[in-house]
Amino acid sequence: MAIRAVNNCSFFRPSPSLFSTYRRLPSVIRFHPPSSCYGCCHTQTRSIKSLFETVMEELKAKRKRRKKVVVSVNASASSSNAELLNEVLTEEILVNRSLQKGLLLEFKKDSDRILLAVAQRPDGKKNWMVSDQNGVSSSIKPQQVTYIVPGISNFDQANIAGFLQKAQDNMDPSLLEFAWSELLEKNKTVTVEEMAEIIFGSVEPLESYSAHLLLSKDEVYFTVLETKGSRCIYGPRSSEQVEELIHRKAAKEIAVKEFQEFIKLLRSAKSMPSQDKPSKSSWKDEEKIWSRIESLEAYAIDACKSDEQRETAGMILKEMGLAKTTSSAVKLLTDIGYFPVHVNLDLLKMKIPTDHSEKITSAAQSLLSDSSDPDEVNRKNLTNLKVYAIDVDEADELDDALSATKLQDGRINVWIHVADATRYVQPGSIVDREAMRRGTSVFLPTATYPMFPENLAMGAMSLRQGELCNAVTVSVVLHDDGSIAECSVFNSVIKPTYMLTYESASELLHLNLQEEVELRTLYEAAKLRLNWRRQQGAVETATLETRIKVSNPEDPEPSITLYVENQADPAMRLVSEMMILCGEAIATFGSLNNIPLPYRGQPQSDINLSEFSHLPEGPVRSFALVKIMRAAEIDFRKPARHGVLGVPGYVQFTSPIRRYLDLLAHYQIKAFLRGEPPPFTPGNLEGIGAGVNEKAREVRKLGNSSLRYWILEYLRKQPEARRYRALVLKFFKGRLAALLLVEVGFQATAWVSVGTQIGDEVVVKVEESHPRDDIIYVKEVARD
Repeated sequence: MAIRAVNNCSFFRPSPSLFSTYRRLPSVIRFHPPSSCYGCCHTQTRSIKSLFETVMEELKAKRKRRKKVVVSVNASASSSNAELLNEVLTEEILVNRSLQKGLLLEFKKDSDRILLAVAQRPDGKKNWMVSDQNGVSSSIKPQQVTYIVPGISNFDQANIAGFLQKAQDNMDPSLLEFAWSELLEKNKTVTVEEMAEIIFGSVEPLESYSAHLLLSKDEVYFTVLETKGSRCIYGPRSSEQVEELIHRKAAKEIAVKEFQEFIKLLRSAKSMPSQDKPSKSSWKDEEKIWSRIESLEAYAIDACKSDEQRETAGMILKEMGLAKTTSSAVKLLTDIGYFPVHVNLDLLKMKIPTDHSEKITSAAQSLLSDSSDPDEVNRKNLTNLKVYAIDVDEADELDDALSATKLQDGRINVWIHVADATRYVQPGSIVDREAMRRGTSVFLPTATYPMFPENLAMGAMSLRQGELCNAVTVSVVLHDDGSIAECSVFNSVIKPTYMLTYESASELLHLNLQEEVELRTLYEAAKLRLNWRRQQGAVETATLETRIKVSNPEDPEPSITLYVENQADPAMRLVSEMMILCGEAIATFGSLNNIPLPYRGQPQSDINLSEFSHLPEGPVRSFALVKIMRAAEIDFRKPARHGVLGVPGYVQFTSPIRRYLDLLAHYQIKAFLRGEPPPFTPGNLEGIGAGVNEKAREVRKLGNSSLRYWILEYLRKQPEARRYRALVLKFFKGRLAALLLVEVGFQATAWVSVGTQIGDEVVVKVEESHPRDDIIYVKEVARD
């Protein structure tokens, strides 16, 4: 082994056997010897620097000699020239990527993987077949090659793993730090093989590849200055750059550690039993954890606010071994207990507010504390009337009720009492603006999210049985044919007598009790109205309506109660007719007094009802008629005929607690009753109405999707052997039909038997129901 004299000290030329010695050498920059041994250490440092200079001089000389070597060397060339020729040829391979069988090379498999492989044979004009470290053969392009290991001509693929392990064992970044400090001081560049010579004392294949790994993975000390084929020229970064990169690297390592701790937390939560999983609120305790959960949630509902959120969610899913899809994110959040099993994704996507801020709730409470009533002196006392409030059994916002008596001349006087929401809220107030922003209350199978704070909507504003309640009453006297003879609108005080469900009201009508003659009178008025509207061209669209109540939606297996209501039911028909009557009366009152209101109209559809007479009345005929109806329109200046309802004008007025457009109508009517100008012009109403209607459409879409989800979940939980009656509504293609499952009021499609006609009833079974994927498979079966 060669020995050099350096500053009167003897040093062996670096070799692989001295690798560990070099690894332990301290950096010149960081070496601060104690004063007691300064002379010794100073000599050592000077010797290391001198050694480095000697190595660099030899490398420089070798570079010069390479340039003088020509490719055509005769057989008598000296051994030293032959050695240089071999180095030149190796460099030619590295630069020009000229692959040969048996070469050991590194290539980029994809964006995430870099593998070692042995070249096997050409594949086409430019590609090569290689066999990688995993024993997989593939065809690669020359551009995929990132490094060709020099000095190897016939490598055995079976030895790749061992070679790679030895190279990775040599991965000590401190070696680069040493080389960087010296090269920076000398302002020198270096190739991979030269770096191998500097830090390992050898350019053997293993040492060269180890140097390549160190340099290619280095993010601190060196940068690529030039690339020629598979050969890169590296240069040392400046001290300032290195200091900044070291700082960034440390921060990155901390971030990686925190990320791994987060992944560990997710895996732990995922493995826990349902009852032991962390609560949703606990994920918000630490800001960094909450930020990652937020990113994952945003990804799950396709609502990422930035690329950073999207990338964070993608990293989490990848680390958890999941596909980068929204469904994977939903599943993960469900598995850790952050989402309930039946999370309403549409509710999250639409950002529908589910509670009121403390500011709004406090403002509502202040309104309740004010006992003054600006209309007190003008309220008619109607507490002598028997008042019926009829609604679904779970209704919390009761905003309309009914009364009726027969006059001496036999005509019927109907009173529609509507909760006086404007007793508590005024246009432009903070509570009003919040109601406008929401547009409507949200009614879902799992919960109700009111337009007003609960202490108003379900408290003071709402009509309450046996209590004095402020109302706006619409009084209508009917002609014998059901048309309006007289109508008036005024402030009132009522005392609701009964709070009835549709079922109980229908039962009372069926019993025909003498004590409830007023209810029978209301039903008589409803029948008169229905007949009159039909004569005016009204289109009958009564069908089945499904409601679902989920009492414990957070549970994996919640309790589901399903109601199917026939809109032709006597009590439902009664209430529906009285609401239409109220809408016609308000439109008439507004038109006579030139009050801007949200007048709803529907252009008279060219519907020849005789063309549908062959269809059975009820859901089948209604389905066919609804498909050809035109959309309703709103005019804020004057009434327009509502062709489907068969009335000359119509204003929705009976739900001011749950619909903002109804509240607008109350603002306008109440101002007129006080002798004041209306607070909103037609233009004002049109602007407000556009935003409110858009919000109402979103809520309606949410309600429909939520109802469908829970119907599918209900069907999923039913016994496999259960059968359902189904009405054929329509044929699509061949025997594929739209069906209405009568027992659940739900539409589905299925193939039906030859000879089946629209309106026929068939028997079906539900083969599969997947609520989360919105999929249901229904099959016709033979009747028992």
